[in-house]
Amino acid sequence: MELDLARLADYRPREVERPSARAAAVLVPVIEREDGDHLLFTERSPDLEAHPGEMAFPGGGYEPEDADLAGTALREANEEVGIRPEEAEIVGRLDDVPGPYGHVVRPFAARVPDREYRPDEREVVEVVVLAAADLTDPAVYSVEERRNQEGETVGLPFFRVDGAVVWGLTGFVLARFLSIVSSWEPPGGFPGHPMLDEGERFRGE
Repeated sequence: MELDLARLADYRPREVERPSARAAAVLVPVIEREDGDHLLFTERSPDLEAHPGEMAFPGGGYEPEDADLAGTALREANEEVGIRPEEAEIVGRLDDVPGPYGHVVRPFAARVPDREYRPDEREVVEVVVLAAADLTDPAVYSVEERRNQEGETVGLPFFRVDGAVVWGLTGFVLARFLSIVSSWEPPGGFPGHPMLDEGERFRGE
């Protein structure tokens, strides 16, 4: 399955402005292979304070040395899995997503080479590459209820592919990305993001 990344050029992403939140960014790495496009994820170390043991896109918090948030995403991808900034072709960005640890995350999609990537063992247990064709199979997607830090029950998107589980914040980013660059729509519609104010809602919710 080939993803139409050119659609990102016309997409107008939502920006979330929260003075008290720390800015962060992730890279959504797309790898082109003969059998179609694939996405690169990391399995985060269980020892990390934020999102321990979860599947995620490479990324992290903005640092003063970063030129901008795109620079943050590229720096973190280089530190976590060795994607060099010069070999990542950023093709667009997605909606800002608030995170549960006081961050607002800005995702950037990029083409990256199909080669072996070596994880930083302090942060990443494994690099996982999943086919877009598998991720857009309606059978792998579900919305499941979880309790947030306030004890409220919220619906979160889950993708289950070959033993890998992508959910939570990364699930929201992935669902929005796939809905833009392919004909995929989440079965049953997008779950409402539990940390977005009414004026910040995803288009399509």
